[in-house]
Amino acid sequence: MAVIKNAASNAAPTDLTDNRLAGKEVVKPRSVHLLEGLLGNDDRLLVPTRPAPIAKVNPTRNKIHTIITQEVKKRSFLGSLRLRHAMIIVSFILFVAIPGTLASIYMIFFAADQYHSTASFSVRSIEAAGGSDILGMFTQASTGNTQSDSYILMDYIRSERMLADVEKKFDLEKIYEARGVDYFYGLGAGLPIENKLEYWRSMVDVNYDHASGIMQLQVRAFDPKQSQEIAQFVIEKSDDLVNNLSAEARNGVLKTAGDEVRSAEERLTKARVAVRDYRDVSQEVDPVEGAKLAAQLIGGLEAQLVQMNADLATALTQMGEDTPRVRVLKARIASVEQQLDSERRRLGSGNVAEKSARGSATGDVAGRIQQFEELETEREFAERAYTASLASLEKARLDASSKQRYLAVFNQPTLSQMAQYPARYLNSFLVSLGLLFAWAVFVMGYYNIRDRT
Repeated sequence: MAVIKNAASNAAPTDLTDNRLAGKEVVKPRSVHLLEGLLGNDDRLLVPTRPAPIAKVNPTRNKIHTIITQEVKKRSFLGSLRLRHAMIIVSFILFVAIPGTLASIYMIFFAADQYHSTASFSVRSIEAAGGSDILGMFTQASTGNTQSDSYILMDYIRSERMLADVEKKFDLEKIYEARGVDYFYGLGAGLPIENKLEYWRSMVDVNYDHASGIMQLQVRAFDPKQSQEIAQFVIEKSDDLVNNLSAEARNGVLKTAGDEVRSAEERLTKARVAVRDYRDVSQEVDPVEGAKLAAQLIGGLEAQLVQMNADLATALTQMGEDTPRVRVLKARIASVEQQLDSERRRLGSGNVAEKSARGSATGDVAGRIQQFEELETEREFAERAYTASLASLEKARLDASSKQRYLAVFNQPTLSQMAQYPARYLNSFLVSLGLLFAWAVFVMGYYNIRDRT
């Protein structure tokens, strides 16, 4: 059986050393155990339970018959290292030092230079100016509410559709093929579209400033001229997209207003045709005017009838009924009454039951006026609706023109003269820092779990 001896207590008192040499277990205070656990001073030395051989000393030299001695030799630095310390150092070398060094060497000596081309543009709209001067009568450019269009443009630049358009004009596999041994930043051949899209998004960066509405495009390539050409092509396709979106919005608004105009025009045409057919059948332009003439005619006939009845009454006071004058007056009165009754029937003052029996085929003035008023009301309403639809179409055209979008490019793609990418030292530092962080988390987590269990 062995007793554990702490090697760090070289300067312990003599009685503690005697107890250890005598095979007795030394009980340490709890605070000492806690301090040793925190400091990692857990190196222990196995000591035999039997007392060490007692060295005999020359009694004539030291005048002591027996003394118990045991030297606690100081261990070397490598001997003081425990297994856990060696594992930590080895793991640090394997998982942090070596990979970090290799990554730094690759970034500094093997990574190919990348040249970038930047361009700045903004999606703007044309809105009517509110000034009172002459210039206010014309339109002026404004950013307007183009934030949603800017986000659409950002998604389009980083989309698969843009990648397909770029591939139709450029050979991306040849442009972005690996340079030398730089396979990390190069584009492999025969990759699926998902991997190509991921690589495209890593080489094209789009930033949007919410305050100013300015978008900044950055395209990277291994050749500065190629990066500039790709950036120029991306701007051209973006301009086409903005114009198409503006045209579609404008055509949509105008199409709705145009449909309303065509519907109102058809209704007005039908109303006018109905009025024309009525005039052809009735042979009068306005039955209201005809009614006025009929009323005047009836009034004249009634006046004549009253005069003739008066003349007849006067004649009867002086002559008999069989006299020629009286017979003539009676005949004229009967003729005027018959004509008056006919004119009244034409005006619509006849029998209601008879009129209902004849239906709409009646030719009285009242029926014609009612039918004409219905047709005229429909025609007037159709004209007003047509006028309102034309005004709406004009307003829609103005609104569509005021909401027109266009791409304002105020910083053309640049031609880089010095490679700015990849950031060799920054990438090396970030890789080393990431490896160190991951290694530290793993080591601390492992020994924390081990010590608790």
